[in-house]
Amino acid sequence: MAAGMSEQQRGAGLRIDKWLWCARFFKSRAQATQAVIGGRVHVDAERVKPSRMVYVGDRLEITREALRFEVVVTAIPVRRGPAAEAQGCYAETPASIAARERHQAQSRMAAHAAPSGRPDKHARRVLRDLRRG
Repeated sequence: MAAGMSEQQRGAGLRIDKWLWCARFFKSRAQATQAVIGGRVHVDAERVKPSRMVYVGDRLEITREALRFEVVVTAIPVRRGPAAEAQGCYAETPASIAARERHQAQSRMAAHAAPSGRPDKHARRVLRDLRRG
């Protein structure tokens, strides 16, 4: 949204930490506040404080563990309701969806490729030879 618009022109807003909690990105409001303080949440590509008001149309970048979400605020929730209601408060960008799916596919592949225990003598020799080149 435009920086020069007043709060009345922008419509109703909500604190970023409360919005993240209501939209179910975090299990508690305290976790949402810590994420914002820690710099894992950006509004319109700038780092913000937990008291920053969020309005419809704002673009949020949320990093949670290894996942990164890019969403556009579509509604300001009145309360923390069920997940289906929470998902109606934002629209995830297509690029964010593709990146998240790619990350999940890589995680699944890595889980299948992990060794199933300690390597035996033969496998240790192969690994040692690979490291030495």
